[in-house]
Amino acid sequence: MRNPALFAATLVIALGALTACGAGSDHKNDEARNTATAAAPTKAPTKALTASDAFKQLSGKVTTARLSGVVTEDNDPNKLLGRPNQYTSKITFVDSRIKAEDVAGAEKGSVGLGGAVEVFPTAADAQARADYIQSVTKGMPMLTEYDYVSGTVLVRVSHYLTPAQAADYKTAAGALG
Repeated sequence: MRNPALFAATLVIALGALTACGAGSDHKNDEARNTATAAAPTKAPTKALTASDAFKQLSGKVTTARLSGVVTEDNDPNKLLGRPNQYTSKITFVDSRIKAEDVAGAEKGSVGLGGAVEVFPTAADAQARADYIQSVTKGMPMLTEYDYVSGTVLVRVSHYLTPAQAADYKTAAGALG
């Protein structure tokens, strides 16, 4: 090396050029990013699914289901509507395949008459409710029910329906959205 100062200057210029290449923007990539961003559709906030909305979808697929009631704070037998981690909306329904003699004396709104749809703030809350119901009714055949969770929705179905009949609700619940 004859001139260390010249070598150092060349090294600094070379490193600067390399750094500038990596740090600068690539016009083509920036343009592609901007185009992709501009082309991405903007979604309007989706309205939260209610129990009534979910039931409309269910009853479109399970034609034997008929709305029997909308649960409010005033008529909620469980006193759970709107409480922390509990359902935010609930409806009850009847199913015409259930024999009247099987449910004689059942209270209006009873799951035994057909079922209920409950919607929760989170999918975890819906699953926790289904797990709780299953654990409480496990040893009580007269209180058992079919429970199907789809996202934030819990579809509760009467044990008076056969497994094949209840499967209609399972399929319909899987398509909720």
